[in-house]
Amino acid sequence: MADNELAHCSICGRRRDPAAAPADALAWVSERERGSQRWLCPTCARAHVRDIEGKLPAEYW
Repeated sequence: MADNELAHCSICGRRRDPAAAPADALAWVSERERGSQRWLCPTCARAHVRDIEGKLPAEYW
């Protein structure tokens, strides 16, 4: 997808390298919020996921 080539992390601003290996491209996370698309780099996505997991009640595990 052409728009993935221009993706940048909405948290840290890192730009996705269109020449990166496909596995690296798959590590980027796309999320849609209020009709707009946001991208998170692998580092920020990991931090974001950990924050969400930390807030889940024990019964979800």
